[in-house]
Amino acid sequence: MSAPREALSLGSGRSIPWSELRFERSRSGGPGGQNVNKVETRITLRWRPAQTRAVDGRLREWLCSRLASRLNASGELVLHCDEHREASRNQSAACWRLVDLVRAALVRPKERRATRPSAGSVRRRLQQKQRTGERKRERGAAGEDE
Repeated sequence: MSAPREALSLGSGRSIPWSELRFERSRSGGPGGQNVNKVETRITLRWRPAQTRAVDGRLREWLCSRLASRLNASGELVLHCDEHREASRNQSAACWRLVDLVRAALVRPKERRATRPSAGSVRRRLQQKQRTGERKRERGAAGEDE
């Protein structure tokens, strides 16, 4: 594995301390011949958002609520990465995934403001409905005469 770093930067002056991340190595599954069978290149990253120092107070609660579906019973976010043949590249990829997940979870959706349709759009919609209804009535009238 690569040398320990200070922290994972989330941007906006926030970062996840490296000491909060736990990495485990295991053998990857699937095809790959002897390399897969004997080398532990799969990385499992574990992180507890409820106990992080990366964010504080209400933002931590928001983060935990947004990531709730991805947390296990003990409150850990678990990411597995085995897309590369080297453990260091898998560790790096797992860290990038974590950063992307946390950044996306911290984004607050825009508040929806109720809007009303314009008078012109209401008028056009009603006129179109009237034309459609007249067209259908004309079809029905031709069928009754016969």
